[in-house]
Amino acid sequence: MVTHTRQRGFSLFIICLFTIVNYSLKFTEGIRVSDGAVKLELIHRHHLQGERRNVAAQPLERLRQLVHSDAVRLRGISLKVMLIQGGAGPVRRRVSETDDAFIPASTNGGGGGGSNNKEQFSNVSGQLPISSGADFGTGQYFVQFRVGSPAQKVVLIADTGSDLTWMNCKYRCRGGGGGGCRRNSNKRRLFWADRSSSFRTVPCSSTTCTNDLANLFSLTRCPSPISPCAYDYRYSDGSAAQGLFGNETVTLSLTNGRKTRLHNVLIGCSISSSGPTFQSADGVIGLGYSNYSLAVKASNLFRGIFSYCLVDHLSPKNISSYLTFGSAKQQTDTMHYTALILDVINPFYAVSMNGISIGGSMLDIPAEVWDVKGSGGVILDSGTSLTSLVGPAYRPVMAALTASLSGFEKLGLDVGPLEYCFNSTGFVESVVPRLVFHFGDGARFEPPVKSYVIDAAPGVKCLGFVGGAWPGVSVVGNIMQQNYFWEFDLVNKRLGFGSSSCK
Repeated sequence: MVTHTRQRGFSLFIICLFTIVNYSLKFTEGIRVSDGAVKLELIHRHHLQGERRNVAAQPLERLRQLVHSDAVRLRGISLKVMLIQGGAGPVRRRVSETDDAFIPASTNGGGGGGSNNKEQFSNVSGQLPISSGADFGTGQYFVQFRVGSPAQKVVLIADTGSDLTWMNCKYRCRGGGGGGCRRNSNKRRLFWADRSSSFRTVPCSSTTCTNDLANLFSLTRCPSPISPCAYDYRYSDGSAAQGLFGNETVTLSLTNGRKTRLHNVLIGCSISSSGPTFQSADGVIGLGYSNYSLAVKASNLFRGIFSYCLVDHLSPKNISSYLTFGSAKQQTDTMHYTALILDVINPFYAVSMNGISIGGSMLDIPAEVWDVKGSGGVILDSGTSLTSLVGPAYRPVMAALTASLSGFEKLGLDVGPLEYCFNSTGFVESVVPRLVFHFGDGARFEPPVKSYVIDAAPGVKCLGFVGGAWPGVSVVGNIMQQNYFWEFDLVNKRLGFGSSSCK
């Protein structure tokens, strides 16, 4: 009897030991990893786990929606950049009596926004799947993301123009039970903050809330020192998200098969969201440049590098690409490098530009158009689809390209600011002279013709440029960036890029 009990106890010990070892092999916390990467898949628009919402019936109507969304977003970007270049600082908005319904009066713990992660991954990276949102009535790309303890899955818009990572969220309200919460009107997937053991709100009385988070639209309302710090985050296209700030744990999968957790990552728990941006997603993953951006937080663990490769927005549904934190192994012909201009118009990523050539001839564009420290500049933006050029650059580009299309019938289509569409019967790309962006240090970005002579409908193509106000910033949109690998080296302030199939 004693022998049998001992054998049984020993067996249970072995089972427990195996479970612990197996679990520890899957997760990496506080140690160096010698091989791998954090890899988040960018899933194509037709393959977002079968979740198809707001699918446009006709390609031309889809293009109209895309152009409209871009127009609103570009106005917002222009205004934000103008305020930054004009020296305007952050202003915390006072919450009105009708705005405080989503602000809980109690908190489940406080803390600042800083991370205490000690691990550094030298040869490890991680990737997130990313998918085009064209069939979801939006021009953005999506990633699947896991947050909380235990981890909960959400689908977020990948946005290099945003610094706050947030998701539609449920959090307890006054008196418990959630009775005072403003309901999420779209009935989408929610992050249940109360079910996560690692979620900690940021107190509204903390300097993190009153000073650091002012740029993220923190509100002044603070009914008690431990009440959560609330926000009303406004986007470039008029969309908005309201909720509370918290620190949370994020789980990332490494390319070596293991997982790692990022602790004390600042996230937004959005009790309410509205606007065209969020029709098909659960929130936004902030990839812009700021102290609280997930891109900066995650890339700090992986040699200060993150990268992405955007699939063609018209590619078959089985094509995927990846958002990567750390070193990515991408198939590129040749990598080119240029300076990445940080801390000038945050959270945007700006580049130094010398000019644009078409057919080997440099266009006559004033130098001040490219001066990001003046009244101009160029940024890369994953949330804008088309490429916007301010007037002094837009007009010569359009004149040079339309001259080559004189043999095709121009169509008077109603597609907003998209100026030039034509009957593409008999069109071949070789009739269009090649366009090249010349960066300040000699690097050349030569996108494929299909990235600026874009498909609008069967038998119809359009020039994929829109005009922007001058003075102002020009924006290289995600269609122009597609089928290129883009590497953001935040430590060395360097942007790498190369033609790629994004596999």
